[in-house]
Amino acid sequence: MKHISTLLIVLSAAVNVIAQDAPTEFDYPLAVTATADGIVYVADRNMPGIWKIEDGKKSIFFQGSKKFRTPLNAIRCLAIDHEGKLLAGDSSTREVYRFDDAGQPQPLTEGWIGIPMAMAVAPDGTIYTADLELHRIWKMPKEGAKEPTEFAVINSPRGLTLDPDGNLWVLSTSSKDGQIQKVTPDGKIEPFVKGHPFNLPHNIVRVDDGSFFVTDNYEHCVWKVTAAGEKEKWISGEPMDRPVGLCRNGADLLIADPHIRTIFSLAPDKKLTVLVNSPVPQKVNVAK
Repeated sequence: MKHISTLLIVLSAAVNVIAQDAPTEFDYPLAVTATADGIVYVADRNMPGIWKIEDGKKSIFFQGSKKFRTPLNAIRCLAIDHEGKLLAGDSSTREVYRFDDAGQPQPLTEGWIGIPMAMAVAPDGTIYTADLELHRIWKMPKEGAKEPTEFAVINSPRGLTLDPDGNLWVLSTSSKDGQIQKVTPDGKIEPFVKGHPFNLPHNIVRVDDGSFFVTDNYEHCVWKVTAAGEKEKWISGEPMDRPVGLCRNGADLLIADPHIRTIFSLAPDKKLTVLVNSPVPQKVNVAK
């Protein structure tokens, strides 16, 4: 009886430790995506794992392990597939995962993708993944593939977005052919924004009028690029700090700013509001 009592105390203590270890605030929210009905998912690189935001409240959707080479230990990007399922790219396991109905990540390749920085999903479920390590855009069917197909070779791809005609638009940091390129369904690459007007671009989203929005970490801004290729800083500076993640949420855009642990909502009229955030730790000055 004494042994049973001791065991219960140990188990109770373990449960308390687990509960204490479960984070309640963002640490480094670097990617964001939203479902058609407005549920928002946020990739937290340092948790590591994924938050779910519903009715303005955040909760843990999936918490990964701090152990390297385990699923979502180094989560980089998120996307919603053609059936409303959540996809996540992880560089720790060189993998893209789809979450099943039980909320568990299921691998779609066999560790084929080096650093998955962005994903885009076609209406038929085809998945495109930008690989920052191998400078490739990989293509695979909705069910995944042991070895995805090489779709395009583009240096330093960071963002992907599709248009209604099936063209894939690729945002790059340092491609010699320009920082935004169009890849046609047959794999032909056409430069769109030539040169390097963006300082450190991270993500790209296309909207219905054919224009694009780009987050630029170093410029502390979101750019707008018209269908004709004209560029302007759409919003810049405070309250944003270093915008990184970007996605559509109905008519609005969602912006993930990891440095201030905030997810912003940007309306078409440029109104910027906080969707959800977490306190930013205060820096402590150490006397020398």
